[in-house]
Amino acid sequence: MAIQSLYHPPAPSVRRDHSPHRRLDWFGRGGCPLTNQLESKALDFAQPLDLLGDRLEGALHALDARMRVCVLEPFAIRFRLPVARVTLHAMLLHALALALMAVATPGDSLRRQLEARIAQVPGAIVAVSFRDLGSGDSLDINADDSFHAASTMKVPVMIELFRQVEKGWLSLDQPLMLVNQFGSIVDGSPFSVDAGDDSDSLMYQKVGQRVPVRELLERMIVRSSNLATNALIAVVDAKRANATAHELGARNIKVLRGVEDGKAFQAGLSNSTTSRDLATLMLAIEQQRAASAASCAEMKAILLRQEFNDEIPAGVPKGTPVAHKTGSITAVLHDAAIVYPSGRKPYVLVVLTRNIPDEKVARVLIADLSRLVYQSLPLRAARVDQR
Repeated sequence: MAIQSLYHPPAPSVRRDHSPHRRLDWFGRGGCPLTNQLESKALDFAQPLDLLGDRLEGALHALDARMRVCVLEPFAIRFRLPVARVTLHAMLLHALALALMAVATPGDSLRRQLEARIAQVPGAIVAVSFRDLGSGDSLDINADDSFHAASTMKVPVMIELFRQVEKGWLSLDQPLMLVNQFGSIVDGSPFSVDAGDDSDSLMYQKVGQRVPVRELLERMIVRSSNLATNALIAVVDAKRANATAHELGARNIKVLRGVEDGKAFQAGLSNSTTSRDLATLMLAIEQQRAASAASCAEMKAILLRQEFNDEIPAGVPKGTPVAHKTGSITAVLHDAAIVYPSGRKPYVLVVLTRNIPDEKVARVLIADLSRLVYQSLPLRAARVDQR
């Protein structure tokens, strides 16, 4: 048992002498490790019994007669304390240790489950970052590995846009002339976005028209419009979005350019991120640190209207609100989300994947990882539906 393992007194060679001096001799002049721990910890431990509940029963059994005679009673005599008081403190310490072990076990179990599911996809490289605002728990797998950001880079662009609106540099109702021509970050040479590679064809119908910033922002997030993204980056500046992300604690993210800048891609200049960085940004939005409270509320409302919901949202019960941004390119699929389970505080989950050529396989993997995280949550009302 936990306490007994700290000290096993030697069996006496003669009939046990229960005098105080005999018991103290078993410790030696320097005292045993348990004595020192009890001296420094036990007497300061004053938690009420009802806080530890059923753990006390197990603690009581752990403190068997031999333990009390060999360790606790000598300790009490040495420091002139009531034996009952010392025994109670030892029970509480043991119960607390058991409780802490129980708390740690779910996180360890979740990590094993996630890693086992990832291992089912040969060659897959996956990063996961989980932040539970309800329990304070967190979990990271390959959280500092760098991935092509794909469309997840639109989150820091959105944050920077709202900050510029707050500064008065922009207005959400300000109309912008929508054009499909942009300058490469390499040499300024022009390039256009291919409508065939864009998930939002609607915006191309508005080329040559004035479109409000608010509409461009909406399409950039909910439909992941590349055309809208490039139009907004031309206004807010990728460097400013990058600096703001770093200021918020996402120190390894790189927001360098818009979408489909072929020369930049050939030069190795691509947007990149880590799961830790995206989790940091999503937390900043949820905790109203990314911008003002009103701006963060608007950002969450836009993220909640996301129309591509086959990754993280597919792993939680139907109807659970999920504010998130997906991203994908060839063999790469990501999702960064704030999940709002019923009856508890939200959590942030980010899953980044690469080296998975079949997007369907990657999509199912992310949904399964999301499901495992949801099923691990404490104080849940019910298990997630298998869909």
